[in-house]
Parts: sequence; C-alpha cells; structure tokens
Amino acid sequence: MLGAQGRAVHQCDRGWAPVFLDREQSISLMSVGFLLEKPDEAVVWRGPKKNALIKQFVSDVAWGELDYLVVDTPPGTSDEHMATIEALRPYQPLGALVVTTPQAVSVGDVRRELTFCRKTGLRVMGIVENMSGFTCPHCTECTS
Repeated sequence: MLGAQGRAVHQCDRGWAPVFLDREQSISLMSVGFLLEKPDEAVVWRGPKKNALIKQFVSDVAWGELDYLVVDTPPGTSDEHMATIEALRPYQPLGALVVTTPQAVSVGDVRRELTFCRKTGLRVMGIVENMSGFTCPHCTECTS
C-alpha cells in the first residue's frame, strides 16, 4: 500500500533503522515483511517469538522523534494484540482507531475488538467503516 516492498531494514547504533518513505524521513515504517526472504512467505511463528518481535518493534527501532505511531494489526483479539498493548503501555498510547467493512463478519470482529479495548483499558478514538460506498445527499444515488 505504501510502495515499500523489497526494502530492507538494517542495524544502526540505536537498534534497527526503520524504512523511510521520503527524503525528509518524516514517514518511517517497520514490518515483519521487511525481514522475510520472499515477499509471499508466511510467518509461521509461535506466540513467544511473535511477542518478542512486537516488543522489539516498539523498543529496539530507532524511531526518532514521533508525532504519531500507528500500529496496524489484523482483526482479532489474539496474544499479539495483548503483546502490542503491553509493549506500548509505558508510552501511554492515545487509543485505538478501529477499522471495519460493512460485511457481517467484519462487524462481528469489531464488536469483539471493542470489548478487547474496553477490557485492556485502551480508549477507542473512533470507528471507520471502509468500503461502504457513498449515497449522494441530493439525488440518493449510491456508489459502492
């Protein structure tokens, strides 16, 4: 989505250097995809190894001065989500922005995610419905 395929991370004196998307280094990112040999390779790791990587992404990446740190996770309420919350808790995260699509399966996932946020004390900053279409307020024509 950001056109960063094929980029690689490297070590620096403060840990891993993230991938920068622009010359000004104002947008940086880190992904497990940068650590794979082949882009279509599956990550077949058990919980402890995944959890350790999440902690490394938070504490061992030379992020520099940040305005925002966005963490994109797949739907669900797995151990990885718990590891992410615990790794970020010392930095007092602002909250979660939950994204859904109109399909019933996605809405069900989001309901569970909202419960997860409430139980872990993570404030929900908003919910975005993606790919829902647009209904013109003047002629009621719907594009989806």
